[in-house]
Formats: sequence, structure tokens, C-alpha cells
Amino acid sequence: MKESLDKELKKAKRKSAKPMLWVSMISMTMMFAGLTSAYVVSRKRSDWVSFDLPNAFYISTTLIVLSSITFFLAKNFIKKNNRQLTTVFLVSTLILGVGFVFFQFEGFKELFNAGLVFAGEKSTVKSSFIYGITLAHLAHIFAGLIVLLVVLYNHFNKKYSSVDFLGLELGAIFWHFVDILWIYLFLFFYFIR
Repeated sequence: MKESLDKELKKAKRKSAKPMLWVSMISMTMMFAGLTSAYVVSRKRSDWVSFDLPNAFYISTTLIVLSSITFFLAKNFIKKNNRQLTTVFLVSTLILGVGFVFFQFEGFKELFNAGLVFAGEKSTVKSSFIYGITLAHLAHIFAGLIVLLVVLYNHFNKKYSSVDFLGLELGAIFWHFVDILWIYLFLFFYFIR
């Protein structure tokens, strides 16, 4: 009886996992839509100062795109029960994700060295928005890195196989989401000056 109930609960949990993830990603999208809308409206202010994006943001963008490719490959290889290549691509995703975070902070350093600060007398409306929106995205990247560490932990404990890889799949969906979100933000900042 208890075993049957546990199976039903596990089945219900698995069935609701993806829809819950999609709902949370939609709410995150709405938050960033609001932030970027405020950025657009604020561009009309008389104290708006335009400047180029830091070079480090270009590097971080490349790294996060590559990390999505490696996570995609990891998912494909677990479907084929190739644990070794799954491991290689999951670890690659983690390294690229950490590299993304590193270059985001390098971008902040470039902004700071150019006299563009987040808050205070020397801050500009645009620099405050770029810092704020990018830091909000970084919070989601940190969540993604934690998810990735959990996926790696479960992978090393052989919880995923070609017939049961839901956790890895959910992690990949979230990672691709933060990747697409950054590409949107990067292009937004690049074109909406």
C-alpha cells in the first residue's frame, strides 16, 4: 500500500515538474520585461548618458551560448546512455557558466573604471540600469549553477539514464532559459542606447 502511494506521488510530482518550471520562467520573464520597459522609458530623461557595453560582456555572451550547447549535448548523450560524454559536457557547462560569471564581473570592473558606477553622485541612469538588470540576471545564473551542481551530483550518483533523465532535462531547460534571457538583455543593451 505504502509503496503504491509513493509511486503515485512520485508520478504526480514528475508530471507537475515541467509546468511549474514554465510558470516560474514566465514570471521571471515578466520581471525582466518590466525592468527593460523602465529602461526604455528612462532613456527620454535629460540626464541619460549613452556608452558602449564593456568588452567583457561580449566574451561572457559567447561563453553562455557555448554552455547551452554543451548542456544540450549532455542531454543528448544521457539519452544514449553515454555517461562518459554526459559527464564531459556537464562539467564543460559548469566551467563555461563560471566563466560567464567571471566575465560579467570583469564587465562591471570595466564600467567602474570608466567612471560608470551603480549608485551615488557619479552614477548615471543608464549605468544604474545596466548594473541592476545584470545583477538580477546573475542571481538567476547563480541559481542555474546550483541546479547544475545538483544535476552533476545526481549524474555522478547514477540517477539519470536513457529512460529517466527528468532532473537533467529540467536543469537544461532552466539553463537554456537564462542563456536566452542574457542574449535578449545583451542585444537589448546593445541596440537600445
